[in-house]
Amino acid sequence: MTTTLFDLTPQAPAATTAAGPRPLVIGIDASLNSLGIAGADWADSIRHPGLAGHARIDYLRREVADRAKAADLVVIEDVARGAKGSSVHQMAGLWWVLTTELYRRGIPFAVANPHHRAIYATGVANPAKDHPQEKRSRIAKGMVHTFVVEQLGIWCEGAGRYDMADAAVFAAMGLDWLGYPLIEVPPQQRRALDGVQWPTQTVAVAR
Repeated sequence: MTTTLFDLTPQAPAATTAAGPRPLVIGIDASLNSLGIAGADWADSIRHPGLAGHARIDYLRREVADRAKAADLVVIEDVARGAKGSSVHQMAGLWWVLTTELYRRGIPFAVANPHHRAIYATGVANPAKDHPQEKRSRIAKGMVHTFVVEQLGIWCEGAGRYDMADAAVFAAMGLDWLGYPLIEVPPQQRRALDGVQWPTQTVAVAR
């Protein structure tokens, strides 16, 4: 079945654990300065070598295309709808360039947002809401990072550790949806899968 960029609808997640070889699922936390990318047992941060504008976006496109070229499914973070600042235009451009590349290569992709990621990792959309507002973002990122390192067992350290961890959660969500969960998470966390825009075309789960 052929899909377009707009053939993305929320669907019920897979209900049972599948058998057979684990599919290759890649998670992407799209960012201009530190793009997080991860699989089932690894995570990395892609940083551009002093590039800007079209050169930076094209560099990130090529890096993602190379690392995701054999993927059965990619889970990518949606564009931040309420974002402000001079980089918003470029961030939206990067997202469309990356998803268009996936579309051209016939790689199914799902679109998730930060709330889905936080719920899958912690059980709630705003895990740091009881902390001072200026500290919430950093604390929430730390909680997601802890989930990835301590429960998923994926190494995420260095300057891009939070971006790596974000991407790792997206990869774990995709594997869970396909029936190959890295760990069994409680229903309170797994409900995050319900709101993700999963691809409508058939996803190959074994090569």
